[in-house]
Amino acid sequence: MLKNRYLTAASSIALLTIIAGCAATESPQLASPSPVAESSPPPVKPSQPKPLPLIVSATNPETPTNTKIQQYLNGLAAQGFAKENQGVWMQSGNTLLANHQGTVPLSAASITKVATSLVALQQFGPEHQFITLIGTTGKIENGVLKGDLIVQGSEDPLFVWEEAIALGNALNQKGIKRVSGNLIIVDKFYMNFELDPLKSGELLKQGLNSQIWPSEAAAQYQTLPPNTPKPQIAIEGTVQVLPASPNDVQPLVKHYSLPLAELIKKMNQYSNNLMADMLADTVGGAKTVAQKAAAATGVPPAEIQLVNGSGLSEENLISPRAACALFLALERYLEPYSMTVADVLTVVGKDEGILAERALPKLAVVKSGTLDNVSALGGALPTQKQETVWFVIMNGGANVETFRTQQEVLLKSFLNEWGSVQVSPPELTPNPARKSKVSRSEIVN
Repeated sequence: MLKNRYLTAASSIALLTIIAGCAATESPQLASPSPVAESSPPPVKPSQPKPLPLIVSATNPETPTNTKIQQYLNGLAAQGFAKENQGVWMQSGNTLLANHQGTVPLSAASITKVATSLVALQQFGPEHQFITLIGTTGKIENGVLKGDLIVQGSEDPLFVWEEAIALGNALNQKGIKRVSGNLIIVDKFYMNFELDPLKSGELLKQGLNSQIWPSEAAAQYQTLPPNTPKPQIAIEGTVQVLPASPNDVQPLVKHYSLPLAELIKKMNQYSNNLMADMLADTVGGAKTVAQKAAAATGVPPAEIQLVNGSGLSEENLISPRAACALFLALERYLEPYSMTVADVLTVVGKDEGILAERALPKLAVVKSGTLDNVSALGGALPTQKQETVWFVIMNGGANVETFRTQQEVLLKSFLNEWGSVQVSPPELTPNPARKSKVSRSEIVN
């Protein structure tokens, strides 16, 4: 039985952390929106795209490194972990360093999220923002909205307490303190990773009114900048879900999510399963993610087989070679936007998230994955002698903690041989301009 199924949670970072990973051992858009729903403009495609990135030939890996990998596998086999359940792929530039079952699809766990990240970025672009439109069919008189408050979602995967607070403050600025009608939810609106629109609406109703905040919302408010107003939007009616928005809705506020690149960064830092599945569904579902990921990497489709976008299933199969190709394709895609994989994945020693507690090499840019019987780790390892080494390690067996420890020991042994770096190379350095990206609520005049 898989650990850490989807949970109901309460505040942004707490939520990202709780609904995280492919197992409890990892410690923070389903259908096309209706024509009325809004979204960001389509991405500007970089000119003259480079040819497919990709991996090198699977034959004749560089002998010393491959020998060390065989010793690593022999050590696991001596502990009872069959070699056929393990996979490794390592390359530097055009040199294949190591290959063990590199073309064999294995359970990938949350390495799946790299495929979801790549395909979502290709479809929407890194600057895409999901726009939640708030409107009404009524009129504002003396602080009272006489009519319904209508929320039209557009599949924002990270609408949490802070967004509700910002939205409530914007409505207060609009002159609304009370709603005489109902809170109407239309299209794909999710709050706090809750997929049920009725439950999301109930959470939003609480978030808009500080007088009825649950403890989680009050705690999250304490993390906001000093003097942030506390919204007071008292909704007298009930929460209702409608299949379509009324024709005569007048817009009040537009809420813009974080740009997609920042959403993906948070998703990967905390390995958030629900965010990953939401994003996968926005692009057409797990099969579409697999097909487009295979096309983007140039690997045979059989090497990427997905049943969801998060990795929360042992039926999600990716070969080590294909997983490595996903990282490389992500790097290639981001380059024309003056971005690197460090803008969407975790930088060890720099970023918060589930990897903070692991003894991984500093400045490595990685994604991990864990199920009850799977431990996977992949990404980029900066070194002096081999420059950037792209690696994927997939372990199958009943002792995840052993796998994690041995992965860390293995990578450190390679760093001892190749030399560690003190500063991230340019290809693994995040774009500092991305730090200014925020979500926001905009009053419609």
